[in-house]
Amino acid sequence: MAEKEVILTPEGLRRLEDELEHLKSVKRREVAERIKVAIGYGDISENSEYEDAKNEQAFIEGRIITLEKMLRNARIINNDDVDINTVSVGSIVTLKDLEFGDLVEYNIVGTAESDPLQNKISNESPVGKAILGKQKGATVDVNVPAGVIQYQIVDIKK
Repeated sequence: MAEKEVILTPEGLRRLEDELEHLKSVKRREVAERIKVAIGYGDISENSEYEDAKNEQAFIEGRIITLEKMLRNARIINNDDVDINTVSVGSIVTLKDLEFGDLVEYNIVGTAESDPLQNKISNESPVGKAILGKQKGATVDVNVPAGVIQYQIVDIKK
């Protein structure tokens, strides 16, 4: 089975590389030290410190594997690749809610970088899917759990 391509901006790539480096160089050592200290407490069969440290170690190793896989399958979207005539990954899009008139600006990113609190939405999110490939002035319907929201694309920029 082919591994899924991970779309990243240069900033997103840097963030993932930094996280991977931190996990490998800092967190691995910290958890190894915690395990060593916990073993020093004696019987590990009833040692909650040891169990907790081993669980953290498993989490860290799993995250390292995930990050390495993401970086191996990364496709970097540079600012030069972004077309301001059509919504694509890397676009910054201003949308107008046609029911309430509210304006909202979203940065369209790959799933690995999505952060709705920072208005970074995935190209695979309901809004992202609806506006991808559309041009300025287009009206789109977005299916959400509460119903359908109609947006008009007001602006597209890099």
